[in-house]
Amino acid sequence: MGTLESLEHRVELDSTENYFNRELSWLAFNERVLNEALDEAHPLLERVKFLSIFSSNLDEFFMVRVSGLRRQLESGSLTAPPDGMTPSEQLGAIRERLVPELERCARAWTDRLQPALAAAGIHVHGYAPLRKKQRKLLRQEFKNEIFPILTPLAVDLSHPFPHISNRSINLAVVIRDPELGERFARVKVPHPLTRLRRIPSEERADDPRKLGLEDDRETHFVWLEQIVAANLDRLFPGLEVTAAHPFRITRDADQAIEEDEASDLMTAMQEVVDQRHFGSVTRLEVDSRMPENIRAILIKNLGLAPYQVYEVDGPMGLSDLMELSDLDRPELKDTPFLPALPADLAGDTDLFHVIRSRDVLLYHPYDSFRPVVDFLTNAASDPEVVAIKQTLYRVGLNSPIVDALMAARENGKQVSAVVELKARFDEENNITWARALERAGVHVVYGLQDLKIHCKLSLVVRNERAGIRRYAHLGTGNYNPATARVYTDLGLFTDDPDIVADVSDLFNALTGYSLKSDYRKLLVSPHSMRRQLIEKVEREIEAHQREGGGHLAFKMNALVDKKLIAALYQASRAGVRVALQVRGICCLRPGVQGLSENITVTSIVGRFLEHSRLYYFRNGGEEELYMGSADMMPRNLDGRVEILVPIDDPRLRSVLREEVLLLHLSDNAHASRLMPDGAYQRLSPAESEPQIDSQLTRLQQRGSWLAED
Repeated sequence: MGTLESLEHRVELDSTENYFNRELSWLAFNERVLNEALDEAHPLLERVKFLSIFSSNLDEFFMVRVSGLRRQLESGSLTAPPDGMTPSEQLGAIRERLVPELERCARAWTDRLQPALAAAGIHVHGYAPLRKKQRKLLRQEFKNEIFPILTPLAVDLSHPFPHISNRSINLAVVIRDPELGERFARVKVPHPLTRLRRIPSEERADDPRKLGLEDDRETHFVWLEQIVAANLDRLFPGLEVTAAHPFRITRDADQAIEEDEASDLMTAMQEVVDQRHFGSVTRLEVDSRMPENIRAILIKNLGLAPYQVYEVDGPMGLSDLMELSDLDRPELKDTPFLPALPADLAGDTDLFHVIRSRDVLLYHPYDSFRPVVDFLTNAASDPEVVAIKQTLYRVGLNSPIVDALMAARENGKQVSAVVELKARFDEENNITWARALERAGVHVVYGLQDLKIHCKLSLVVRNERAGIRRYAHLGTGNYNPATARVYTDLGLFTDDPDIVADVSDLFNALTGYSLKSDYRKLLVSPHSMRRQLIEKVEREIEAHQREGGGHLAFKMNALVDKKLIAALYQASRAGVRVALQVRGICCLRPGVQGLSENITVTSIVGRFLEHSRLYYFRNGGEEELYMGSADMMPRNLDGRVEILVPIDDPRLRSVLREEVLLLHLSDNAHASRLMPDGAYQRLSPAESEPQIDSQLTRLQQRGSWLAED
């Protein structure tokens, strides 16, 4: 068909003006995270958590995205993104966007959250205003617990500039030697210790058994680096410490994997993890009061350009504010809830019996993750189960999924696990799990060369009276019970013959050799997913041109792929209504007359991280709905093994359409709408409209609130 083949249209759709820059779109997403820290509708400690997430997100952005742009700049690579910006232009635009945002972050802490915490009895003090007795108690703590860990490193002709660890807090110390004059040293603030140190209670200081205990409603903290800075005289006895300025660096953590030069992928990944500590510096954060001569020492020795230096007015590394989440202050947190058990599973303990009778849908965290664990745990001990196959991307610590796979092997089952060692920042954890599974006798596959295995699949094979029968779980999220409590994800249990046959074929391709590219029902990348999705968009255009009513509704984490964006532009031009909910990066420009006036884009940032992927096609009334692991990004469609699975059960398709897609697209409590100029406009209900909080509504429908003690 020729919907996308017009040369005139192709040239027009190639215009850089029609696409937002990926990196700037991500920064806009992180700004929305920061906005949640300022939203007083959230409990106070949840707002602090959002500020911590904003800072942590930014660290990863510099470690991965900014480092990648710098590599392009240094290598002379000029492969421009759809928006046409060069690496140099992107780096300049990132800095221009970030400087005011970092100032807003600092003010959010000092002007809004820190005073609000103090009013609630949680005090984060500066060291200087502390009372004399408090400082005395902290000096004693410094002597006993902190001083033994510290290692001051001089910088001079005989002492080279030391290695600075990624994301560590450091002090640039200026010392006056009576004979040699001004000297420079670096002191690393010890990472193993908590960054926010409780101030011992003065009233109980005379009783060593009660030292550090406080009134239940009043808690006092001080930053660890301020304690170190105030007690540097113990590190440099006989010398005058004239200044100490905190600084922090971010390193490139996205080193290339030299798979061809390693004996196996496990060895290659271990080398990458080891080298990550020595990646080039992508950002230097300095205290705004640090004098130019000290900055010059750091810039020169770290080999930085001035644009890589960011001033911080206040504490840096605010990701450590997550430590406050451990405080026992339930009234300052979201009300806890107990996830529900889906009605399809209520009253029947035989999960395989239920799946034989109907497909089962799970929507986490509103639905319990327990059935997923039970699926594998029961299979491990079921005498009729002969084989289990499982993909693992990010499983977390103390994984019951891994325990079930090892138990299955001990019980004589044939068990295969595809462990993706290249899951960024989870490599070490996955290497550990892969080795543990191998020791248990599980057949472990590390992944594929040049591809990440990101699909979420579990297959159980049973030898029943009627013969071999297969059961599958397919999801949008990781097999991780911890993240299943805070990410919104979907899971499908099915024994559909075509789907389980597809899952079997895909596992065979992952563990062996296969040139298979087309599957019965699954859409699979990198082989055919983009092509099939574009064909479905073209089909929607044709159906709309015949009879009207064309409608597409997609929910995803990111929309970057130029070919898919061009297809959606063509759908809009044809009059098809396109509703997109894209949590993070969106390179599509909506609402442009003659291009995308029929496309709306919203994003929800709320209590839970929106992580589900859904793709709805009205298809002339013969609706199709797919769920799966894939976002619409080149990395997902070309560089990863991903799946989308059709929801064929009309009952479940209706639930997903009405209770997930339409509900979230109607959100006006935590949703923002993307405007044609790239700005996001926070939605709010009109006077005559009810407020729709999609996450809260779902909680009220599915969860049980836990009573506070």
